[in-house]
Amino acid sequence: MLIDHIGAIFFPSEFTFRYIGRLAFPIFCFLLVEGVCYTHNIRLYMLRLGIFALISEIPYDLAFHGKVLEFEGQNVFFTLLFGVVLLYILKMDHEWPVKVLEILLFMWITVIMKTDYSYKGILLISVFYFFREKRWAGLAGGALWNFLWNNKIQEYGALAMIPIALYNGERGRSMKYFFYLFYPLHLVVLFVLCRATGYRI
Repeated sequence: MLIDHIGAIFFPSEFTFRYIGRLAFPIFCFLLVEGVCYTHNIRLYMLRLGIFALISEIPYDLAFHGKVLEFEGQNVFFTLLFGVVLLYILKMDHEWPVKVLEILLFMWITVIMKTDYSYKGILLISVFYFFREKRWAGLAGGALWNFLWNNKIQEYGALAMIPIALYNGERGRSMKYFFYLFYPLHLVVLFVLCRATGYRI
């Protein structure tokens, strides 16, 4: 993610940074689904994502738009938050036609809200959720998702299925707040560096 954002801000014509960075979001979505399945308090999970979505919005707008607030696009925490809310609803054992409508509703919400990755982010979260017990089908669906974009950059995100395939289901060292804080903080640092070096956003 950091490499992706460095490339987007400082080296927009150098796609190598973006190719590497495309691996981040599929991994985030996979871990989000795992988090929902293992959490003891999904409402607290949603609250935490909501708080950091709000905290991250100004850093996101500064880094990518050079403005304190810009409503043409919201940071990725909003997409992840809507994804968790959707999974919370899907876990209520509704019939499949209802589940499909719920997914479509949340895809529409992200389009209206103009969140990062938009409806495609909700789609990927849904793929990982429904194929969680069928690992290879989930990996195939996750890889295919990267080819649904109009540009070639996201296709490199299919490589994210390699580390996902190596996941052993065990919880590693707890560093969740580090990653939550890293997102807004690294955007602030990139914005400051951008202005200090004379780059114009």
